[in-house]
Amino acid sequence: MRRRTVLATALLSAVVAPGRAQAATPGPSVTRTGTTTLDSQAIYFVSYDGLVNNNSFQKNGLLTYQGYQYAAWYTSTRNAVVARRKLGASTWSTVTLPHQLKSDDSHNVISMGVSRIDGRLHLDMDSHSDGYFYVKSVAGLMDNPGTTAWTSSVFGAIQTSLDGLALTSQFTYPQFISTPEGKLQLSYRVGISGNGRNALAEYDGSSWKALGEWSSSTGTYTSSHGSSTARNMYLHGIDYDVNGRLHSFFTWREQNGAVMCSSGGITNHDTGYVYSTDRGRTWRNDAGALVATTGTSDTVAVTDAGLVVDPLNPDHSLMNQESQFTDSAGLPHAIISYVPGRFGQCTTDYVADRTANGRAFHVRKNSSGTWQKTEIPVPLNSSQRTKLVLDKYDNAYAVFPYGRIAGASKSSGYSDWTLLYDGSGLNAFGEVVIDEMRVKADNTLSFMYQEKSSGTTPSALHVVDFALPS
Repeated sequence: MRRRTVLATALLSAVVAPGRAQAATPGPSVTRTGTTTLDSQAIYFVSYDGLVNNNSFQKNGLLTYQGYQYAAWYTSTRNAVVARRKLGASTWSTVTLPHQLKSDDSHNVISMGVSRIDGRLHLDMDSHSDGYFYVKSVAGLMDNPGTTAWTSSVFGAIQTSLDGLALTSQFTYPQFISTPEGKLQLSYRVGISGNGRNALAEYDGSSWKALGEWSSSTGTYTSSHGSSTARNMYLHGIDYDVNGRLHSFFTWREQNGAVMCSSGGITNHDTGYVYSTDRGRTWRNDAGALVATTGTSDTVAVTDAGLVVDPLNPDHSLMNQESQFTDSAGLPHAIISYVPGRFGQCTTDYVADRTANGRAFHVRKNSSGTWQKTEIPVPLNSSQRTKLVLDKYDNAYAVFPYGRIAGASKSSGYSDWTLLYDGSGLNAFGEVVIDEMRVKADNTLSFMYQEKSSGTTPSALHVVDFALPS
């Protein structure tokens, strides 16, 4: 039987010694400073309830580095495009890559990464349980953007491997992460939904190598309804903190629908957490116990003890691949969402039920090592995902579907969640893509969104910026 760690829900209060003055720390706030248009005719089709240019698991579809912001998307011609602008500029310079989106599948996103060790931009695109397409820039492009021309000549050929490293024929969910030393890692899934494993590859400035798989698809999970013997781990993210620790929240998705109360639900269950202190070579549970060694047969499995930080059965339409962030002390935070039990104990249509009754929750580890969970009092009104960022004061911001923004202060113990921006005028389809790196670069919350359309009629793709507390 698995041991589960139940969340403590009590909030800690800050205590100030009598007679000692304490400088006021700003609470969360957003001030809209501008919107730019990336493409007036971006490709538009809805699949898996999402858009290919705005899927929340599209890590670094928008990123900031060395005073420039970069974006990647598919235009109405199906061509992949990568663009950049100097921070604060109102126009973008674009390069059209010699690759066209191969199918109308919203999983086939474009993700970017920066290898600081040699100043290259890397892109991985167009994959869902099959082959992928990869391209990288010339060395030094990202270090000297002001003196390097933004033309197709700065990018190499489109490849179907990582410089000759094939990885797998069933590749999905590319996520680039920069290591503290400046190397670049690529997180991805091997296999298919309900039967897949997470894996890592690493670029050291000269070549790529496969580190191997680190999660398992095997083992038996049993609910009150039935059992399943195959699954995949869906990551809410994979991120290094300020101390060099690698964090990942996740949910499990079972292959066998017998674990659900209704066939109209979704087999996701439990919020788990693991971390690595050796650049993803080994993985530990919250208590620090070793649970996996990457590239070996000892991988993170559903039967491992101490993984679950918020238990939930498969009957509440828990969303996969939501969001995570680490604060200035290196503590992990996540957003999860599902239909709370007060609305019933069995969801029968996960899209309709999440839209009608879904709620997002802020899950975090506090400085005493206790897990806490707070419901955010903003209805989802959508089946889709919410993104999370923290500002320099560790105030938290949840960016909901349609570009709505809620915030909570660190000083309150994140108990004062409130809506800060209602998305008025954006006409956003749903999920947005956050620039995680820009928050730290210039204290700006910046996200990419696409306007609603119908059928396959192209629509405008934008980036909107909000100033955070200074």
